[in-house]
Amino acid sequence: MKTTLIALGVLLLSTSAVAEEKAAAKTVIEDAAAKKKLLGAHLLTLQWIESKQAGKATVTDKDGLLSLEGEQRKGTDAVTVKGVITKVAKTTFTFDGTIVTTVSHINGGKACERKGEMTFAITQKRKYWRLQQMDNPCAKVADYVDVFMR
Repeated sequence: MKTTLIALGVLLLSTSAVAEEKAAAKTVIEDAAAKKKLLGAHLLTLQWIESKQAGKATVTDKDGLLSLEGEQRKGTDAVTVKGVITKVAKTTFTFDGTIVTTVSHINGGKACERKGEMTFAITQKRKYWRLQQMDNPCAKVADYVDVFMR
């Protein structure tokens, strides 16, 4: 019984520490103007989804932690993004989350998931942030996942 109570106490302390760490997490803002550009609604695209209709993505701020969530879909082809933005710089932001692409002619039409920390960047004066980890982990192709400025 004593061992069970000690184990329960350790579990509660561990759970509490994780909850406090998550609650304390905030996005590092290196450029306030870039944060302002990021907040709100954006268009989201994956070049393989042949559609005149871009998807939608939204960046929200909850107690100093920015979140990104969005989707583009046409039939069975889709791209979804969901996670948090850990850092915002002048031309880049660091995203920690999940990106799932499903394209009928890539990877046998099966979903391909990327998880973890990824970088989106504005290059060559473009009007969008492009995922820099372009190599599809499930097939020998490059995926252009773009979040467009408003």
